[in-house]
Amino acid sequence: MRLLLIEDDPVIARELRLRWIDGHWLVSHVARLDEADAALAAEAFDLVLLDLGLPDGDGVAWLEAFRRVDPRMPVMVLTARDRVADRVRGLRAGADDYLVKPYAADELDARIDVLLRRTHPDRDRVIRFGPMSVLAEEFGAYLDGKPFELMPREFEVLRLLITRAPRLVSKRSLVDALSETNQEINDSAAELYVSRLRKRLEGSGIGIRTMRGVGYQLAISAPAR
Repeated sequence: MRLLLIEDDPVIARELRLRWIDGHWLVSHVARLDEADAALAAEAFDLVLLDLGLPDGDGVAWLEAFRRVDPRMPVMVLTARDRVADRVRGLRAGADDYLVKPYAADELDARIDVLLRRTHPDRDRVIRFGPMSVLAEEFGAYLDGKPFELMPREFEVLRLLITRAPRLVSKRSLVDALSETNQEINDSAAELYVSRLRKRLEGSGIGIRTMRGVGYQLAISAPAR
């Protein structure tokens, strides 16, 4: 799952990002509301974690405006504002959950899990695109219902592409995903794994389109005859 953390405290942001990356979540961090708007316009996220006191505006006002654009994206508020009136205002503005600082990291993780289960009930199930299907949590890929053998890093590329399909996946997102378990991954290595997967997919009815300088997109292609 991909998280967007909107937090201007660099220490808190660093600790949370390291914790969540270790837990195999993709995390993007921004410190300002205008940066959050840019990130949400460029990437697809599964959950937003929002501090309220930010350098360029009030998080509650931002959330109210965001809800008029996207009423479905789950948003959890993380803030030091602990008055009942603050909690009520945050929830009425569109927050799905509200957690007061300081909080226990384990409780935060548990709340994220609950929120994601409620808002993404199919996230652990099979993901399909054309003749290809992936059981993400079981590391299994299938073509026309038959096992499709892939090397671990090839599978990670396929899993990210099929999860976002038919949307574009930026190269940065791909590098971040591969770096979760491989610290030395760079742009060239990511391109190599995409190339390997593309060759494995030849004749399958699934192809990978490259948008130069932007990213990659899973697409339906003509199967081999």
